[in-house]
Amino acid sequence: MNAPRIDFDRLLKLRLVVARVGEMDLAKWWNTSGQLGRFGAVALRRGFPRTHYFAQAKTVFAVAGQRCREIFDPPKCATLWYLTEQIEDAFDEKWEGWLDNYAAWQGFFKELEIIKDPNLRNALLSFDLISKEELEAIGQMRRTAENRALPLPKLFYGTDEDITLLAVGFTKSELGSLSVPYAQRAC
Repeated sequence: MNAPRIDFDRLLKLRLVVARVGEMDLAKWWNTSGQLGRFGAVALRRGFPRTHYFAQAKTVFAVAGQRCREIFDPPKCATLWYLTEQIEDAFDEKWEGWLDNYAAWQGFFKELEIIKDPNLRNALLSFDLISKEELEAIGQMRRTAENRALPLPKLFYGTDEDITLLAVGFTKSELGSLSVPYAQRAC
């Protein structure tokens, strides 16, 4: 089975915005503080002058993924930090191209650095990564009884829409209280 056609640049942007907002200096969901902000850029720029933005991203993605697995790790499900093996392999293959074209990403990372509002909804809207319809769809969903997770009502087929809903699902989390959005995989 072939991996679905996914806009991997968009996936990277969604992960970056969720990762940045989830840091301790904003929404307090995972234990990085300003790693995707100006502090992280200054700290890593010297050692990684050309690729520091992506080094920052890798670090926060790893921490966010681990924190989400600690909170809620459902079997045979997709989360923003682990979709499917095929999709993750394809995402990793794109990484080298992003590094080669780092200059095209500088503006996005600079905008990411200046996020000061822990409201993920506002950040996703400001980066034009979500629609009002997607926000409305998530608005109808409810977290699990213990507020640790947000089950999406439809199966995960690996589409851009599925991935976007996994990212938007984090808007149901509260300051200092992470709820992990997930969807049962179709196969």
